[in-house]
Order: sequence, then structure tokens, then C-alpha cells
Amino acid sequence: MHQNEAQTKALTTAGLNLIAQALSIYDRDLRLAVSNHRFKEMFDLPDHLVQPGARFDDTIRHMAEKGEYGDDFSIEELVRQRVEQALAFEAHYVERQRPNGQAISIEGYPLPQGGWVTVYTDITRAKQSEELLRARSEELTDQVLSHAEDLAASNRQLAATNTALEETKRQLTEIEARTRMTAEMMPAHIAHVDASGYYIYSNRRLSSIMPGRPSDIVGLHISDVLDPPSLARVKPHLAAAYRGESPVFEFNEDHGARRIRVAFSPDDNGGVFIFSMDVTEETQARVALQQSRRRSLAAQMTSGLAHDFSNLLTIILGMQSKLARMDLAPEAAQLVSATTTAARRGGQLLNRIADMTSHRTLRPKATDMHALLADLKLLATPSLPRDVGLSVLDLMPDERLLLDPGMLQDALLNLILNARDACDTNGQITVSAHRIKRTWIEITVSDTGPGFSSEALEKALDPFFTTKGGEGSGLGLPMVYDMVKLAGGDLQLGNTLTGAKITLRLPYRVAPETGGGLVLLVEDSDDLRATFRDMLTGLNHAVIEATSVVEANALITEVPDISLILSDMKLHGTETGLDLLDRVAGTGLPCILMTSLPADDPLHIAALARAPVLRKPFTTAELTALIPAKDPS
Repeated sequence: MHQNEAQTKALTTAGLNLIAQALSIYDRDLRLAVSNHRFKEMFDLPDHLVQPGARFDDTIRHMAEKGEYGDDFSIEELVRQRVEQALAFEAHYVERQRPNGQAISIEGYPLPQGGWVTVYTDITRAKQSEELLRARSEELTDQVLSHAEDLAASNRQLAATNTALEETKRQLTEIEARTRMTAEMMPAHIAHVDASGYYIYSNRRLSSIMPGRPSDIVGLHISDVLDPPSLARVKPHLAAAYRGESPVFEFNEDHGARRIRVAFSPDDNGGVFIFSMDVTEETQARVALQQSRRRSLAAQMTSGLAHDFSNLLTIILGMQSKLARMDLAPEAAQLVSATTTAARRGGQLLNRIADMTSHRTLRPKATDMHALLADLKLLATPSLPRDVGLSVLDLMPDERLLLDPGMLQDALLNLILNARDACDTNGQITVSAHRIKRTWIEITVSDTGPGFSSEALEKALDPFFTTKGGEGSGLGLPMVYDMVKLAGGDLQLGNTLTGAKITLRLPYRVAPETGGGLVLLVEDSDDLRATFRDMLTGLNHAVIEATSVVEANALITEVPDISLILSDMKLHGTETGLDLLDRVAGTGLPCILMTSLPADDPLHIAALARAPVLRKPFTTAELTALIPAKDPS
């Protein structure tokens, strides 16, 4: 026990022993938690019955055997009745005469945690005064005396009841305050609407879940709070809740492009409780995890076939090489050349299949989208025919974003080359990029070709589907789709009035810009923490440290100047780096995760869709790609 705790216990015990009343507190299991010396003294109890943990039924049995309750009853029956009354935990007030002539009052109050506290007061003198008044007051009739006695007893009982009510009121006030604080701190919107759709309760979190919506909505109708598209998506489920169902559903909110999950629960008065939360990042992580599982399954299915097919191609190429060295007729030489070309294309196809099914991982780093798009135009333009133009509309804000620039640029180049083939020798290709409500990056590649056929719109993302005949592998678009899904985004195909359009949506995540500020390092290994501390201080950052999510959360609360969190995935305690992300969600505090988990671990995949992840071991250069070094000048 700490010194402060021991001192507090000693002070509490001394204070309880100084009060005139006897006091005992029993817990929900009917075992003694606290008593004072007066309790032992009043009932002449042995030491073992006033120690914490003493059983209530043993105490009642001891007192009954000493004649405390008289002798015209069964002791075990009395103990059973008293135990049943105690388990009911009901407030009570009684007065009784003890066998030794002492009159006592007994006041019992239930506790919120279970159990009860009982106060025993010696009222012998008050009773003697009442008897003296009866004996000496000839003017008072027996009826008046009786009323006076009843009034005195009622007053004592009323005082005890008022004390219990005040304590209950205080406890209820504290519980209500804690409940409201908890509701306000939760990263979710909690509300209650009546049978007419008017809000009768709401915490102040709606605007953080659905940007652009008000926070003070109590008294407003739900149709005045939600925008028309969101209301249209919610209405059928709300109607189901009014019918007694408990629907849980998700929808895309248009104003902020967020994914919202809502749960409706009917109450007993015709109203509905509402619980809604932003699951955009969860959805992105789920998409990334699903894509990784699909790739893992595809890898298992194709690895054996690819190995055998590769061996066959090697044999075919070797035989064709021998045939090419023979003195063959011109027609035979052409067949050998064609067979060799086909075999080599088969090898290229195997490489592309390996690219799709291998454990490629996103390696996001701070990326300048302006520079990426400018480089994209420089790289793509030389491969376009003279009469096919390329326009790049860069509408991105001036922020560095967490992206895998290599994979993104490869995907966009693939789409531009597909658009070039669609335009043939004449046309226009347009790449446009813009931000959607700090939630998505939307990049569109459109062309003036013939557009997608209905079959292509349905099957274009299927591996090996191609409209290029023998010239295409059918793996270009599936590889782009794979990259987008790994990042937690989405891809859509469509047609415009002038041609085809492909739209990529990627999570919009701003790269940390700490400017050499204070970094919270969360790592449970002493040796690794020292290594990472040296890296960070070498980049001119100040560092504070924690080993668990609980410690990190305490520092975040107490230290206002933290500008970045660098945290391991596996930490002391049961919580992980993902739990730490949940703690800082909505604060705008950037977080970078570190892990030694394999790339196909579900925890690693889920983390990639929510934050940048450094794979251990990593170098200072890799860390610098995410955290720019501060200029010492």
C-alpha cells in the first residue's frame, strides 16, 4: 500500500471511531467492509466479527445467541430472515429496546455499488425524557402524549429519510454528470427522438460525424437537421424502428463524403434511440483487408500453375532456339519465330500474374501531388502519337499527402496507355485530380475514344478480359484496381458524351508536417526506443516517451505541444497501435505506426489503410520520407 493510501486509511478509521454512533458497512456478498470501534463496543462483539470480511450471518447468529433479540424464536430462522432482508438492500429505520434496557435506532441505506451502510444510535435518553414527560405532565392527556411520542419518532425517521434522499440525490447527480461527460467524449453521435421525430436528447457530436450539420439539435425535427439525401437514406430504417425493429445500416453521406454507420433502437414510449458513427477509415481498412485476402488466395491458386507453366515455356524456348539454328525452309523459320514470340509473351504474362498475386505492400510517404502529376505528363507524353493530346488538370491543394507515389504513377501510366490505344491515332486524354472534403483524392482519366462497351463495363476489371485481341493481356485494369483497393479506395468505370472515364478514389491523408516539434514515441522495447529516440533527435525533434496506450493517452492529455506520434503496433497491455489511432481520432494529431509483423498479417493490413506504417527495421532515410528534418538554421 502506498504511503498516501495508508495515511488516508488511518485518518478515515480515526474519524469513524470519533463519532458517537455505531457504524457498519457490508458489501453485496454480506461481508463486513468497514466498521468503527463503537459498533464492537455497543454489541460487545469479538474481534473476528469486526474484521473486514466477517460474515453478516455469523454476526447475527452471535448476537442472537447472546440474547440480543430475546429468546422466543429459532436462532437459525432469525438468521435466515435477517439475511433475506439484508439481500433486499432497502432503506429502513427502526427503533427497539435491547435486553440490557438500552434503546437504539437503526438506520440502513443501500449503496450504489451494492451492499449497505447501517448507523446505530443510542436514543435511551430521548426515550427516558419521553417517559418523564408522561409521568410528570398531568395536563397532557394520554392521547396528546401518544401523539407527541409518535411525532418524535416520526421526526427521527423523517430526518433519517431526508438524509437518505439527499445522499441519493447527490449520487444521482454525480451519475448523471458522469453519463453526460461520457456521452460527450464518445466519438459517436448519441441521440433520442420522440414518436414525432423531434430530438429530445443529443450529445454535441453530430457535426463531427456529419460535417456541416448543427450540434445543438434538441427540439429540432430530424428533417430539419439532416440534408435531404441523408434523410432519404435514413427514413426507411427510422420507420422500421418506429415499428419496433432495431435496424443497423450504413450509408454514404454526400456533404462530407463520409461513410456513416447508424443503429436505431426503439424505446417503450414510441421514440427511438440513435447511435451513429463515422466508419470511413474502418471501411477503407476493411476494403484493404478484403483485397489482400483475395490476392493471397489468388497467389495460392496460381503459384503452382505458374511454376509448371514457366518450366514448359523454358523447354519450348530451348527447342525453338535449336530449331532456329537448323537449316529450315523460310516458312518453317517464320513459324519458329512466331512460336518464340508467343512463348516470350507467355513469360511476360507470368510476370504480370506474379505482380498481381505477390505480397506487394503499399509504402506511403510524404508525396507532392503537384510534382507527381507534372512528372506523369513528362513520362507519358513521349509514348503518345503526335495527334493524341494529354492534359493534366491539377486541382490539388498545396499539401503533401501520404501515398505510394511509385504504385500510383504506374497505375496512372497504365490508364493513359489504355486511353491512347482507345484513341488510336487521334484524340484527347485528360487527367484531372482534386480533393473531396478532406476525405478522398479523386483522380479521373478520360479520353475521346469510343468508350466502354456494355460488356467491357461489366467485365473490364476481370483478369484476362481484353478488347485488344492478341495485343492485350487483360491485366492492366485489374492491377490498377488492386492498387486502389490496397490503399482502401475504390475505382469506377463509366462513359461520358465523348468517350470513356475511369475514376480513382484514394483516402486523403495529409503527411505529418511537424517542423521539428515534439514527438511522442510509443515503444515497449527499451533498446528499440533508444534507437528511435536517436533517429528523431538526429532529425532535430524533441521526444517524450511511453510504453503503452494508457501512458500515451495520459501524455496526450497533459502535454499540449505534441505535434506527432510515432508508435509501435504491439505495446504493453492489451491495446495496440490501432487503439491509439482510435484515441486520437478527430484531434488532427498525425500518427505513424511501426511494426515487425509480416505484410499479410491482418493487423498490419488494417493499419496500412489508416496510417503510414514503417516496417521494422527501417532507416533514418525511410523515417525522413515521412517526417521532414527540421532546418537547424
